[in-house]
Amino acid sequence: METTGKLGRIIVTILLLIVGVAFLLPFVWMVSASMKPEIDVFKYPIEWIPKHWQAYQNYHEVWSGEHPFMRYYWNSIKVSVMTTLISMVVSSMAAYAFSHVDFKGKQIWFAVVLMTFMIPSSSIIIPQFMIFKWLHLFDTHLGLILIGSFSALGTFMLRQFFLGIHKEYLDAGRIDGAGQFVIFTRIALPLVQPAIATYGILRFIWTWNDYQNPLIFLRSDVLATVQIGIQKFSSESGAYYSLIMAGTVSAIIPLLVIFVIGQKQVIAGIALGGVKG
Repeated sequence: METTGKLGRIIVTILLLIVGVAFLLPFVWMVSASMKPEIDVFKYPIEWIPKHWQAYQNYHEVWSGEHPFMRYYWNSIKVSVMTTLISMVVSSMAAYAFSHVDFKGKQIWFAVVLMTFMIPSSSIIIPQFMIFKWLHLFDTHLGLILIGSFSALGTFMLRQFFLGIHKEYLDAGRIDGAGQFVIFTRIALPLVQPAIATYGILRFIWTWNDYQNPLIFLRSDVLATVQIGIQKFSSESGAYYSLIMAGTVSAIIPLLVIFVIGQKQVIAGIALGGVKG
């Protein structure tokens, strides 16, 4: 029986390894292509390790060429960081209120929040556009930040973690005379810190990869994010796939850094979600 169990784990490990390699191959090819001369990009069989290196020229063309890639990068960092921070604050406060604060119509308001998540984002683009135009937030980073700062999904996700907090901890704070804000910041938040960090990482990734909202709500090239920059670059350099791959690899690097730094928090958040009661 023990031998059968070991054999099963070995088979599962091998299968997961194969699936993992299959997922990594496109990324490896993209990195490899970004360091090759254009003539070698689609050479068959594939040269995973380039025989002729042109990494410096390709990346220098992307970062110092006609398009201000550094500006696009800074715009994306600014929008993604601000959106993530505001969204973490708003979603965690709303999640705590819906889980541990009693107020009239709480369940109804929570249902309304969930209903907003069920509405396709494409169906409210025109009303959003008109409202932002009226508020003079169109073609501004502030408008783009506000769009992603209020998340029904973040509220719902964090509420589930706040519900896992034993009420005894919160009642102990009330006995000591602490108000709701002190209980929220000093007791509740530290207990769900991995979950909030996990949501923050996901929010950053979603905002960084967002293409639709910057395309619609930004018009000035000086305000464009890196996703818009890559689209502009690829439309004008469509025949130069080595340069497109260099730009794409550059756009992915911040996501890899964020995930590597926060992977322990992500794992802890997943583990926290599996422990209830």
